[in-house]
Amino acid sequence: MKLIRFGKPGAEKPGILDVNGNRRDLSSSFTDWDRSFFQNGGLEKLRGLEFSKFPEVDDKVRLGSCVARPGKVICIGLNYSDHASESGMAIPQEPIIFQKGANTVVGPNDNILIPRNSEKTDWEVELGVVIGKDARYLNSAEEAKDYIAGYCISHDVSERAFQLEMGGQWTKGKSCDNFNPLGPFLATSEEIEDVHNLKMKLWVNGEQMQNGNTNTMIFDCYYVVHYLSQFMTLEAGDVISTGTPPGVGLGMKPPKYLKAGDKVALEIEDLGRQEQTCSNA
Repeated sequence: MKLIRFGKPGAEKPGILDVNGNRRDLSSSFTDWDRSFFQNGGLEKLRGLEFSKFPEVDDKVRLGSCVARPGKVICIGLNYSDHASESGMAIPQEPIIFQKGANTVVGPNDNILIPRNSEKTDWEVELGVVIGKDARYLNSAEEAKDYIAGYCISHDVSERAFQLEMGGQWTKGKSCDNFNPLGPFLATSEEIEDVHNLKMKLWVNGEQMQNGNTNTMIFDCYYVVHYLSQFMTLEAGDVISTGTPPGVGLGMKPPKYLKAGDKVALEIEDLGRQEQTCSNA
């Protein structure tokens, strides 16, 4: 299944893409794709429905983030071997963990807001993992598979000066408004044949910047979910951004960064496409 949310910001409704790619409005039967939905067996209830009976939604209607505002957005840094090499950093021995503010999550085609006083706003196409039920002290990576609701595109926008040059941790360079477009849809786990072999691409103003594959992940999705569950309870509906392949602006010589008017497009195989325009905050 491919879950979507649609409508004006703050008033999104839950929907789904049917087998023909048509948008369907499921708000008559569900409140939202949120923690309560996932934690209380919502996906199983969805699987029993005939989606063609639900009203269609016009393709011109805005798409919101594919899941409602999560409790946590957890990110894995330097999780691609080729990106670590690009950054001139050693391969991590354990996952590097940081968090983004949950209010960074917006629709897949909403504007990227260039923060005030920013000169180094950067792009990062990432695979997003959505937690399907609360996970705490999982026993193995194999067990973690059962705790994943599905996957989506997660754009981990970053302000590098805020992140790396102003002291402290990475959070303030990661948590600016609109810094995590999510979607266009959440593909449930059975939709993806091999999540660890998906092509990932990103363009800025039509020029391809990133061209990677999830097969160069250092710590795979199942390991990451198991690992995180040893330190915190992962709640249903939480989002994990699993890292980016090479080609970020910071790694270029000279570095390149986003400015107002720039257009960014992202794709991950089997997970759709995002398109954003940059504007000043």
